[in-house]
Amino acid sequence: MSRFRDIGHRLYAGEVSYDFVGRRNRWYVISAVILVVAIGALLFRGLNLGIEFRGGAEFTLPNATCTVEGARASAEAATGGQAIVTETASGTVRVQTEALTPAASVDVATQLADTCGVAKDDIKAQVVGPTWGAEISQKALQGLVVFLLLVTIFLSIYFEWRMAAAALVALAHDLLITIGIYALTGLEVTPATVIGLLTILGYSLYDTVVVFDKVKENTKGIGGQSVLTYSDAANLAVNQTLVRSINTSVVALLPVIAIIVVGAGFLGAGTLLDLAVALAIGMAAGTYSSIFVATPFLAQLKERQPEMKALAARVASRRKQGRTAAKAATAGGESSAEGEEPSSAASRPATTTRVDSASRQQPRRQSRSRRKS
Repeated sequence: MSRFRDIGHRLYAGEVSYDFVGRRNRWYVISAVILVVAIGALLFRGLNLGIEFRGGAEFTLPNATCTVEGARASAEAATGGQAIVTETASGTVRVQTEALTPAASVDVATQLADTCGVAKDDIKAQVVGPTWGAEISQKALQGLVVFLLLVTIFLSIYFEWRMAAAALVALAHDLLITIGIYALTGLEVTPATVIGLLTILGYSLYDTVVVFDKVKENTKGIGGQSVLTYSDAANLAVNQTLVRSINTSVVALLPVIAIIVVGAGFLGAGTLLDLAVALAIGMAAGTYSSIFVATPFLAQLKERQPEMKALAARVASRRKQGRTAAKAATAGGESSAEGEEPSSAASRPATTTRVDSASRQQPRRQSRSRRKS
């Protein structure tokens, strides 16, 4: 632990630094590959929407004694259509069918109770129409638009529009990756999933704002010097906040993982699984994007400004002069270290002899009697 704190201190002080911003093309390629896979899964596989969105009926059978195949056969025989049956670790069986009338729903529940050895009163039936799911989707989309609009205004006022643009790019990056993983894995999208998606927007934005605040501090008055470019100062900010981002992500992910393992795995709470998986994927993507996407993209936007281009030219010129001076000093040191043999005495440097004032010969003064004579 002390070694980890020491690394964090050296990163903050700039003694150790990793060039996140300078290697932005590498991170862009990685993100592009992930996004292509995510978008491809959305286009070709699509999302596995729950009955809340597509409409239908769901029957929950606790402590069922029947198999998944038996429950599916019973439900399809009662409805005359296809049924989706899943079983949790706690033995609860969930049966999803197409939309049913109240009378048909009672008949299906009765037949499932007989097949799976569950009391009819213990079966929880939920019948949802497709219009309800459409309303949820519309409200979620409205909330997303309002959230993005407010975020853009806030970031543009507190920082600048370039930081707002970079933050929005990171948010879109996180959303697409999260939704794409749901499409790729076939996880069911429920209202709890939508809640999780909206929640990770705030988390991703928080992590990005922390880094941007440090970037703003490091780049204040940066045009009045010629030591660091904007990208250098932004990269220093990422290194200074790196340990904090990792600690925050780990602390946030631990309870989410606990919800997935305990709540969904042992207790069989499907709603907790829908919420926790979205949170876990979004948090991991948000941490990645704040470091590898948002800040490099911000630096790329800033470096297009004329004053930042002039600053980069001054820094490059100064560094070139420093390298030239270092090479000259190195060459001079090597030549003096080799030693020279003068061929004649004339080539030797002139030497001076120091004469001490106490050893000088002064004329003796004559006695007074001799001066008179």
